[in-house]
Amino acid sequence: MLGIVVSRADSASVHIGEYLLDLADWEESDDPTRSDAEGGGLVHRTDGIELRVFDELNIRLDGADRVFDADLDLLAFASRHAGDTGPLLSAHHTGNFGSAAYGGYEGEFARAAPNAHKRVLDVFEEVAPPDYEVATECTHHGPTAIETPSLFCELGSDEAQWEDSEGARAVARGILALRETEPTRDRTLAGFGGGHYANRFRRISRETDWAVGHVGAAWAIGEMGAPDRNETVLRRAMKRSGARYAVVDGRNPEIETALRDLGYRIVSETWIRESSGVSLDLVRTLEDRLASIDDGLRFGEKATEYGTAEHGAGEYGASEDPAGDDPFSITSLPASLVAEAQGIDAERTRAAVAERTLGFDTAEGGTRVAGRVALADRRGKEGIVDALADVLASKYEAVEREEGAIVAHESAFDPERARTLGVEEGPAFGRLAAGQAVEIGGREIPPEAVHVERERRFPI
Repeated sequence: MLGIVVSRADSASVHIGEYLLDLADWEESDDPTRSDAEGGGLVHRTDGIELRVFDELNIRLDGADRVFDADLDLLAFASRHAGDTGPLLSAHHTGNFGSAAYGGYEGEFARAAPNAHKRVLDVFEEVAPPDYEVATECTHHGPTAIETPSLFCELGSDEAQWEDSEGARAVARGILALRETEPTRDRTLAGFGGGHYANRFRRISRETDWAVGHVGAAWAIGEMGAPDRNETVLRRAMKRSGARYAVVDGRNPEIETALRDLGYRIVSETWIRESSGVSLDLVRTLEDRLASIDDGLRFGEKATEYGTAEHGAGEYGASEDPAGDDPFSITSLPASLVAEAQGIDAERTRAAVAERTLGFDTAEGGTRVAGRVALADRRGKEGIVDALADVLASKYEAVEREEGAIVAHESAFDPERARTLGVEEGPAFGRLAAGQAVEIGGREIPPEAVHVERERRFPI
């Protein structure tokens, strides 16, 4: 059940509330157990949603989730956003890393709704009126005493927008889209650092399958004080986010040390992007067996389907010398073959490996295959070798597979032969190397006269 809070003290909230009532079919009832000011009196209900109106500003409504009759899964506050940011639709979680000047309690946090936050921002992107931006903000202000997963959905940034019908309608549509949305998800991180408008964390939410809980902007961390003396606050932020992972925007070794000491893992944005769509069990195992993501582990196309019902569930194991029923094997690719293929076409070589593996080690920022791979099928290595041989075929005149090797044949220009026939270094050398005949002293020298057949063997 989705609960919606509207505040009479907030003109934007009232305006959004009008469109909430306009966009759905509601049933009205009376709650005589509470005053109108406290969310009682006239109550609106529709399938899966209950809407209540309060006199107080949203930021002061600690315990608002306890007012609702329904057993709430999610609570959304329809609110204004104030700032110098122009027309804006935004969403964020609530809490205070430092003082509680704007509602809630110092060092406390409402329970976050990361999946709902991700969903509403995506809907805002779809329905935002022209000239409106969409943003997420860091965690700031109250209420904090909210046990139901919750978030603020806001219309900003000044009176012109608070009275704008199109903006209010867009926020209302975003809130209504949260009906039946799960408020949380397993793949959740908390954020630390960066600006008030948490651009890195909006990007992560928009472009990966991870959701973002509480975000402590640099200014909020500054208000909190030294991380090693505020571990309780950090633990609360992580717990109320439902997160075991944290991303730190910018350099802050004190925050990183404190979070690690509390047992949380600090990961990079690259880590988040590369792990998207991949079982975290598989991520952990391949990081242990191959390399960490930050040190070059990349996932192949087979990784996204591994751990599904088709492949079975549970923890993954691996062995260097596969035997028995190990779900995947780790092996090394033929080094000289990989090096030659990458020298010919690095992008095609990487694609050949990615298409057939669960994961593979890389170098140079993930652009070049480094050699070791994780295979879901023991025959996968043969497929990679064949694909790399095809890459070689784009350069060599003939490529064939023999026992234990890929053999490439080419006709190569031999400068020494050219010299013995009286050809001096210069343009004539170049033309012969390119397969063109040249005339020296009235005598034509065909290219085949200065080319030799060469064979290169690449052990497999």
